[in-house]
Amino acid sequence: MAYIAGIDLGGTKIEGIILDEREPDRPLCRLRVPTERDLGYEHILAQIASLCGLMSKATSLPFPTKAGMGTPGVIDPETLTLRNSNTQCLNGQPLHEDVRRGTGVDFVMANDANCFALAEATRGAARGCETVFGVILGTGVGGGLVVNGSVLNGCHGIAGEWGQLILDADSGLVSNYGTVGTVEAILSGPGLEKFYARRSGRALPLKDIVQLARRGTDADAQATLAHLVKNFAKGMSMLINTLDPHALVLGGGVGNIDELYSEATRREVARLVFNPVLHTKFLRPTLGDSAGVFGAAMLVA
Repeated sequence: MAYIAGIDLGGTKIEGIILDEREPDRPLCRLRVPTERDLGYEHILAQIASLCGLMSKATSLPFPTKAGMGTPGVIDPETLTLRNSNTQCLNGQPLHEDVRRGTGVDFVMANDANCFALAEATRGAARGCETVFGVILGTGVGGGLVVNGSVLNGCHGIAGEWGQLILDADSGLVSNYGTVGTVEAILSGPGLEKFYARRSGRALPLKDIVQLARRGTDADAQATLAHLVKNFAKGMSMLINTLDPHALVLGGGVGNIDELYSEATRREVARLVFNPVLHTKFLRPTLGDSAGVFGAAMLVA
C-alpha cells in the first residue's frame, strides 16, 4: 500500500494524518496532540516526535521517511531557519533539521496558508483548477499560490504574502508587523474592529459589527462593512491583475462574511480588473479545519 503522511503544526495543537494515496479522502489515521508552546521549542520537537510514533502505532505502519508539514511561518531559504511565526519560540530555529534529527523523517515544509491553498486546490473547493490562490482573511492576512497542484514558494519563501501589499498608506491602520495601510492592517479582523472603534468610539467584535450593519441600525457598522467590501475588491483586483488565478478560495473568519461573495462585490472587483469580463471563481472552502493537515500530506503526494 502506498501511503503518505502530513503534520499541521499549529499554535495550540499539532495534528497528523496518514492517507492511502489511492483513497486520499479517507484517512487511515488522524490524531492530535497539544502543542503546549509555552513549554518551549524542545518540547514542541518532542510533541512532533510523539505524534509520529502514535500514528505509526495506530496504523501498524512505519511512519514514512518523507512527509509533509505545515508550519506557522516560513523556512528562510538562505538560513534554513523559521521566521514570521506567531509561536515565538520557533523563530530563528532550524526546525527542518531538528525535526529530521528527532524523528528520522525528512519533512517537506510549507507555511499553513500554502497548505490551505494546496488542500483546497487538490481535494477541496478548487479541485481541477489550474491555478488557485488561497486567501486567508482572519486575525492576520496571508495566502498561498498553487500552480498545477504544486505550491509556489518563491525566491524568499514569501510567495502569497499579499497581506503585506499597501492598500491605503494614509489609513493610519497598523498591522501586527507594524506596517501601515497594508491589506492586513485594513482587512484583518482586528483591523476592521479598529476602524469601527475609531468611528464609533466603542469596541465590538467583528461578528457584532456585521450584524448591526445588516440590521441598518448603526451607521458606523454600515460604514465598516462598506469599507471591508471596497478594500476587499481592491485587494482582489491586485491579486487577479498580478497572478490571474483561475480560482480564489477564501479562508479565515473574515472570509466567512457573506457580503464578500455578493454580486455587488463581484461587480466592484470586475470594475478594477484589467479584462472586459471577470471569469475568476470566488469559492468558499470545503475542507474546514481539515485543510491544513490534508495540505501538508499533499506536499509529498
